[in-house]
Amino acid sequence: MENFIITITYLLIGVTIKRIPRFPAETGNILSLFVIYVSLPALVLLKIPELTLSTSLLVPALLPWVMLLISCLMILVLSKLLKWERQTTGCLLLMIPLGNTSFLGIPMVKAFFGEQAISYAVLYDQLGSFLALATYGSLILALYGRDECKPSLADVGKKIITFPPFIVLIVAFIFKNTTYPAVLTTILQTLSGTLVPLVMVAVGYQLTLRLSRESTAPLCFGLSIKLIAAPICALLLCRVAGLEGEAVDVAIFESGMPPMVSAGALAILANLSPALTAALVGLGIILSFATLPVIYQLLQII
Repeated sequence: MENFIITITYLLIGVTIKRIPRFPAETGNILSLFVIYVSLPALVLLKIPELTLSTSLLVPALLPWVMLLISCLMILVLSKLLKWERQTTGCLLLMIPLGNTSFLGIPMVKAFFGEQAISYAVLYDQLGSFLALATYGSLILALYGRDECKPSLADVGKKIITFPPFIVLIVAFIFKNTTYPAVLTTILQTLSGTLVPLVMVAVGYQLTLRLSRESTAPLCFGLSIKLIAAPICALLLCRVAGLEGEAVDVAIFESGMPPMVSAGALAILANLSPALTAALVGLGIILSFATLPVIYQLLQII
C-alpha cells in the first residue's frame, strides 16, 4: 500500500506542475524520452539477469498476444452490432488490445508485487505490448489510418530493431550469465530508480480528458473490455490451464492496464477519432487506479 501511495503522489506531482507556467509544454515528452533511452534500458539490464529461465516465463511473453486476439474479436463483434463508424472501430482496435504495460505497468507491478516482479513486467511489455504495437499496430494503421500514416514492412522492422529497450533486452539475454562490475551495478541501480518517478510525473503531466457525446458508448465499451473483461478472461484462462505463480499473476495483472499512451499518439496522428482516443487514454489511467487493486485482490483469492 505504501508503494501505491508513493506512485499516486508522483502522478499528482505531474498534474500539479502542468499548471506551473515555467514548465514548457514539452515537459511530458522530454521525461518520457529520458525513460525510453535511459531509465528503462538500465532497468532491463539490471533485472533480466535475475530471471531464472523456466516454462513459466512463456506466460508473460505469450499472454499479451492471446489477449490481443480476444480483445480484437470483442471489438469487431461490437462494431458490427452497434454499427460504429470506421474511424471509431480503427481507434478501438488500436487502443484496446495494447496496454500501458511499461509507463504505467512497471510502476504498478512494483507497487503491488514488489521489486522482484519487475522482470516479468519487462518481458510482458517488450515481448508482448511493444512488439504488438510495432507489428499489429502498424497493420491497424495501414487498414484504418490516413495514407500518410500507413507504414511499410521496412518501417515496422526498423521500429523494432531501433527501439532502445528492445535492443538492450537482447543484450541483457546475451550477457545473462555475466556478473557486472560493482560500479556498473550501482550506475544501473541509480538510473533504473528514476523510472517510476519520471514515468508517473510524465503521465500526470500529459493526463487529459476530452469527452464528447458521440464517444460515450465506444468509450464505455472499450474501457470495460480493457480494464475489466480482458484481465478476467486472462485470469480464467490461466487458472483453467493450471498456470500459477508470480510470473503468471504479473502477466494477468498487466493485461488489465489501461490503453497505451504511445498507441494513442499514433491513433491521433492517423485521425482515428482523436477525441475518443484522448478520452480512452486519460479516463483509462484514472479508472485503472480503482480497477487494478481489485484485479490484484482477485489474484490472491482465485
